[in-house]
Formats: sequence, structure tokens, C-alpha cells
Amino acid sequence: MEPREKLPGKEINYTRGRFFVDTNLLVYSYDSTAGKKWGVSSELLSLLWKHHNGVFSTQVLQELFVTLTQKVKSPVSPKAAKEIISDLLHWPLIVNDGKSIIRAIDLQLKYKFSFWDSLILQAAIAAKAEFLLSEDFQDRQVVESITIVNPFLQ
Repeated sequence: MEPREKLPGKEINYTRGRFFVDTNLLVYSYDSTAGKKWGVSSELLSLLWKHHNGVFSTQVLQELFVTLTQKVKSPVSPKAAKEIISDLLHWPLIVNDGKSIIRAIDLQLKYKFSFWDSLILQAAIAAKAEFLLSEDFQDRQVVESITIVNPFLQ
């Protein structure tokens, strides 16, 4: 399944720009029981890999490890999850440090997102991403300098 390049009223080209990838897209790309979401996320991540324009944070990889080993229908072994994460470390990685946590708290206070979503948003801002790919925020919402895109609604 080819990821669609258009949002209603807005052109999205996954081969240009910088895309911060939230945990759920990574989880779906390794969970073949996710149906349509598996296909969309797998193709989308392949495009980002090919064009070197995806980025994620330490939080995303931590959440990915826990979800793949404990929360999906068919959990993988910790060893297999470690191999997946090792491969993903070829992508740019934003490290959440103390300043990131304080900035995330500020975002939470300003926008009323959960702390964990605010930390994701802060990492996307720190990465200088143009887009945040996630199903956990309102699609097409612009927060600070980031346009949030839910690729499953396209």
C-alpha cells in the first residue's frame, strides 16, 4: 500500500521535509496484526528511511521496546526488540535531557496535552521537524512550528 501524499486541502510530500515519528507508527510497522495501519506505517517508514528524513527520540525507542515486548498481540522477545532498536539507531535521535523535560512541562501547561505527548512534541521541535506523524494528536493541528499529521486518516 502506497502512503498517500495528500491531506485534504494540504499537500504532504513524504520525500521532503523532516518528519518526527511517534511510537505508534513504529509499533504498527512491526505488528502485522495491525491490518491497514501495518501497511501504511510500513510503507511510510520505508519512504522516510529511503529519503533520510525521519527522526525520533529516546522516549519513542523506550516506548517501542516496552510495547513490542509486552503490549502487542504477539510480543517479540527482548532480544528481537533490541535488534529492531539497534537498526533504528541509524536514524537521527533526539535525546531527552533535563532541559527537554522542562520545555515539555511548559508545553503541557500551555496546550494542556499529557506530559508524555508534550515530551514527544518537544522532541519534534528540538529535531526541527516540520511534521509530527502521530495518531495521538488532532490531525492537521499546528503547534509551535510543527504540523501534526495522522497518516491513517489520509
